[in-house]
Amino acid sequence: MQTATLKRLALLAASLALGAGGTAAQAQETILKVHHFLAPTSNIHENLIQPWCAKVQKESAGKLKCQLYPAMQLGGTPPQLFDQARDGTVDIVWTVPTYQAGRFMKTEVFEMPFITEHAEKASPALWEYVQKNALDEYRGVKPLLLHVNDGNLLHMGKVAVRRLEDLKGLKVRAPTRLGTRILTALGATPIQMPVPAVPEAIAKGVVDGAMLPWEVATSLKMQEIAKVHVETPAGHPKVSTIVFGLLMNQAKYDSLPPDLKKVIDANSGLEASRWAGKVADAALPPARKIAQDRGNTFVTLSAEETKRWVDATAQVDDEWVKEVGAKGLNGRALLDEARAAIRRYQ
Repeated sequence: MQTATLKRLALLAASLALGAGGTAAQAQETILKVHHFLAPTSNIHENLIQPWCAKVQKESAGKLKCQLYPAMQLGGTPPQLFDQARDGTVDIVWTVPTYQAGRFMKTEVFEMPFITEHAEKASPALWEYVQKNALDEYRGVKPLLLHVNDGNLLHMGKVAVRRLEDLKGLKVRAPTRLGTRILTALGATPIQMPVPAVPEAIAKGVVDGAMLPWEVATSLKMQEIAKVHVETPAGHPKVSTIVFGLLMNQAKYDSLPPDLKKVIDANSGLEASRWAGKVADAALPPARKIAQDRGNTFVTLSAEETKRWVDATAQVDDEWVKEVGAKGLNGRALLDEARAAIRRYQ
């Protein structure tokens, strides 16, 4: 009887030891909740966020793992993503900070009209510029990478826009505050809305077209909905662009042990931003080809007409410089610095 009791106690002790070991192993694993607004079939989800997570998991020997929530699966709206990361509702977001109008005024200088041509070249410039001039706009989060898109063009439902006059009175989706000002300067009537709402808005005639990059066109099926695509000439900066960020809750990062912080750091920064820009650029040729194969109409603005558009939107720069100046910032110096950074990476 005594021997049987001892055996049971020994088995119980072994079981508890195994349980404790399992708990310890689980405690070493950190799950990162990653939230964003694009579809799981989007270029960014498949070719940026998923590979980033896979790389972090591999380099941390499985100690860091992502749980991905695309298409706003955890609730809220795209403009709320930044605060979800800052407040710790989620651990990481990929978002457009400037969806929150007026909150990222130093960052939004990279959304000025005709300022960037290629995302791969402009994105490291954006990272460098923010590190020097705008980190205060990101309090509560740790920027992991920052990038721009491949450049916005006009995707029109039916109307072939060839001249400034053709835009007059047309309702066009604007992505951000500066996008709204650019479209207004061009004579259109801007309607601001997050990108997931665009296809239905064009299909139902709520808007006549949208200011969007090729990079998101395929996942939105824009090549089916929009029949006309209006582009600037090759080698010329695009009409506008948008700033994006992969942002991590600062407290979550601070809670990580040194070895896991090192993994996050190794997958953050200027080169990670350059890579993100490259991912955006890479989606352009195949997305454009889909529209070509469908027989859609392509309008490439002439050099003379492009100059008219540049001249018409020059007021956007001046208005922004004046506006940020009223907040005690040297807007002209910030704009000049952003352009200089872009030139350095060209």
